[in-house]
Amino acid sequence: MAFLLNKTNPLSRHLRSHSQKTEDAFALSRRGFHVEPGPREKALLAPDPALGRFKSHKKSVKTLKRFFDVLTIAVVAVTISSQLAYSVHLFRLLL
Repeated sequence: MAFLLNKTNPLSRHLRSHSQKTEDAFALSRRGFHVEPGPREKALLAPDPALGRFKSHKKSVKTLKRFFDVLTIAVVAVTISSQLAYSVHLFRLLL
C-alpha cells in the first residue's frame, strides 16, 4: 500500500499529472459567456465583401436541390408502385 502512495511511483505520477491536466482543461473551458469577443474575433465574424459574389447562387442551389429531392422521391414512389403492381399481378395469376 505504501508503494502506491510513494511519490516516485510512475503510476501515481501519471495519475497526478493527468488530474492536473484535466483541471487545467476545465479552467480553460469555463470562459464566461458575458465576455465580449476581442477585435480579432470581431474581424473574423464580420461579413467579407470579397465573398459577396458567391452568395448569389444560394437560391438557385436551394431550388436545384429541392428539384432533385422531389425527383428522387418520385422515382422511389414509381419503383415501389411498379413492384406492388407486379406483385399483385403475380398473385392474381397464382389464384
